[in-house]
Amino acid sequence: MDWMLLPLKRYAEFSGRSRRMEFWMWVLFTVIVGFVLGLIDGMLGLKTSSTSVTPGGMAAMSSVGVLGGIWSLGTLVPSIAVGVRRLHDTDRSGWWILLPAGPYLVGLVMLVMGMLSGSLAMAGLAGVLMLIGMICAIVLLVFYCLPGTVGPNKYGADPMGGAANLSDTFA
Repeated sequence: MDWMLLPLKRYAEFSGRSRRMEFWMWVLFTVIVGFVLGLIDGMLGLKTSSTSVTPGGMAAMSSVGVLGGIWSLGTLVPSIAVGVRRLHDTDRSGWWILLPAGPYLVGLVMLVMGMLSGSLAMAGLAGVLMLIGMICAIVLLVFYCLPGTVGPNKYGADPMGGAANLSDTFA
């Protein structure tokens, strides 16, 4: 459980390095809590769903839960921070975390514009950009899975070497 909470202790710490254990335990923790909060949102009727059809005949659907939304916003900063530290552990700049953002955001804007104007060509191009964003996200996932560099690197000391005990972190 300590590994799951360590990113909360290091909430907005973007410097240094994080091992795979810290990163993946955080991912597991946030997914489990998000799933449970989504269930609670659904049971309490706190989820809002909407479907709309554009003039071009394309449909858009969204579902947002209050508790899940609050959880997502509350864990956004530590999630980005642990991702940056994980990239640092593999001797990569934290800016790599933005790799999928460009194609996704441009694709999203084009998708909305295509849906509003009824342009299937623009929506299709948006789909291609979002696919490129997904490929970039897979590259980022591979970086997260790679072992960290052994010994110190330009981002700090090796989190696996010389670490006395995780419980000392919380003392």
